[in-house]
Amino acid sequence: MTQLSPVDIDLSDDSIFERGEAHAAFATLRREAPVHWNPGGERMKGWWDITRFEDVLFVSRHPEIFSSERGITMFEPRDPNEVNPAGAGNGIMLITMDPPKHVKLRRLVNKGFTPRAVNAMEGHIRQITNQVLDDIAKKGSCDFVLDVACQLPLAVICGMMGLQKKDWPLMFELTNKVLGSGDPEYQTDVPEDQRGTPDAARITGQMGVMQMFGFMSQQLEDRKANRRDDLISLLVDSEFEGDKLSDTDILWFCFLLILAGNETTRNGISGGLLALCEHPEERARLQADMSLLPSAVEEMLRWASPVTHMARVALEDTEIRGQKIAKGERVVMWYPSVNRDDAAFQEPNRFDITRSPNDHLAFGIGEHFCLGAGFARLELRVMFEELFRRFPDIRLDGPPERLRSSFIGGIKHLPVAFTPER
Repeated sequence: MTQLSPVDIDLSDDSIFERGEAHAAFATLRREAPVHWNPGGERMKGWWDITRFEDVLFVSRHPEIFSSERGITMFEPRDPNEVNPAGAGNGIMLITMDPPKHVKLRRLVNKGFTPRAVNAMEGHIRQITNQVLDDIAKKGSCDFVLDVACQLPLAVICGMMGLQKKDWPLMFELTNKVLGSGDPEYQTDVPEDQRGTPDAARITGQMGVMQMFGFMSQQLEDRKANRRDDLISLLVDSEFEGDKLSDTDILWFCFLLILAGNETTRNGISGGLLALCEHPEERARLQADMSLLPSAVEEMLRWASPVTHMARVALEDTEIRGQKIAKGERVVMWYPSVNRDDAAFQEPNRFDITRSPNDHLAFGIGEHFCLGAGFARLELRVMFEELFRRFPDIRLDGPPERLRSSFIGGIKHLPVAFTPER
């Protein structure tokens, strides 16, 4: 995409992200229309694109002005009959709550995500990582996303939730349906000739949610009868303002944990390897001095920005960068854009594993800062330590296939080759 005008840019077009053209659009918006009105479409209300770092900080740090409770994606239907807040978890799921309820509910599971809890898991995460790598060790090539990147975070979050290993592939499949509902590859519930349409995306997402809730309902009933040392049992025994959590509250909690716990880290790992392969000098620096890995992980996260956007709705008339935002209008914060904002980062389009400072917003900021950020950072660090120890010559073996999504910065397939272990 070259010589774009802001009026030409529609960030609801998922194919822009699939083709890897979004950064050109973001550069135009940051330069010419950092607070940009998208009029929406026949079914979809309009919204404001927010593409500058400073403005995303403002929105994120003022939940009293910008609410999460009407949904955290850009989509809001024009038809009031299509609006079903409970069906989308709005106001019920942790990520779609505002303070003070959000703060209180988050405390219920915080102890499972503290730095101490994360550090205590390092040995277990390293063991899982090597089990995953054992499965590809003698092959010499693989699909890095399917065979490696998705396996570690899936095992970690499923283990924390007490899910049996036989159910992990189902969690992977349903996560793809929910978060990748617009991608024809995951629209398996729709006839092939209808895939790629808005209706196919809607049906795929709905089926994924229904199937996930059906599965989690069975898990919940099991934990009520048989407590275990896992997050679902913790939620069953938790109280909120003197009352036990309802089944609906617990199910939405589980839904969020499984989606957020595996999809974003998966894309951080695969996006990180892709970035290193595309920047061989930086990769050589890292492999020559693996003590640089913590800062390299931060740069991978900035570069890949696994979550592409989050939305908020204005609770009152306000303004951003002099642009008036009316009460009830939606603002969409674009993380890949703010993570390459030259007002916040020196040479933002340069991949630099020693970048410092590196205050990227890949995990968001403010009230809704990612609960699992500590686990994501640890999983990335351990994965690259073990991957480069065992397969130092791992390399691309074909082009990446990106997810057709404006919400998740995903890679579906990443062919790689390496010298097999003997």
